Amino acid sequence: VQLQASGGGLVQTGGSLRLSCAASGLTFSRYNMGWFRQAPGKEREFVAAITWSSWSGASTLYADSVKGRFTISRDNAKKTLYLQMVSLKPEDTAVYYCAADLTRSTDKEYAYWGQGTLVTVSS
Repeated sequence: VQLQASGGGLVQTGGSLRLSCAASGLTFSRYNMGWFRQAPGKEREFVAAITWSSWSGASTLYADSVKGRFTISRDNAKKTLYLQMVSLKPEDTAVYYCAADLTRSTDKEYAYWGQGTLVTVSS
């Protein structure tokens, strides 16, 4: 299983970025997908997760700190996960990781992790 995160960069406060995570080596549609982030000197924390079922479609979960500003989505045909981030704040600065697991959603014990992409928000 490989997860390749991309789309990070330097943006000013209030700006936007879209992160992508390309997945391979797994049946993407069966997996819950999540975004986590780790700021310097801090523990990795949950950002957002998206599940999928053929009968109910996608369900999403967000950390309180990003609700209303971040949107997680997935394209099962392209095996790609996205995180649209708007109204970015300096406290959003972190390395962002995508992750995949058959059952987990908000906790950090996902089975598979990408390499991370750095998001820096300048004040």
